[in-house]
Amino acid sequence: MIVSEESRIAAAQSYIDALVSHQGDSVPFAAGCTRVEQGIKNGFSGNHLRRSLNRGAQYRLLADTTPPDYRIEGDAVHAAYVVLTRAALGGRRLAARVDETFVIPAESASGKAEIHHIKVRFQPFIQR
Repeated sequence: MIVSEESRIAAAQSYIDALVSHQGDSVPFAAGCTRVEQGIKNGFSGNHLRRSLNRGAQYRLLADTTPPDYRIEGDAVHAAYVVLTRAALGGRRLAARVDETFVIPAESASGKAEIHHIKVRFQPFIQR
């Protein structure tokens, strides 16, 4: 069955929302989903990623994101956005430009959008 582009974007957005809400239970990860950050594998299954979003200290620093710009190419859903952290000093806040690629197949036996892989690159900067 064909999975709509809207459903695939909604799946990616649920992950981005969970980065800030720390509620990963509704993110539609495939069981074998993996995540690679800055070239290092740090997500080993859908359940591992869900637990990390729910309880991972590395995500507690994140305060907000800007609305992502999405682009779809084949099974890849690309999202470009900015993450704002809670870390602030003197009116300046640590932030990062994020370029994230989600592999969410355009066809699925169930017809549902599931995230099979995430690749993320980010560039930190100081926001004034």
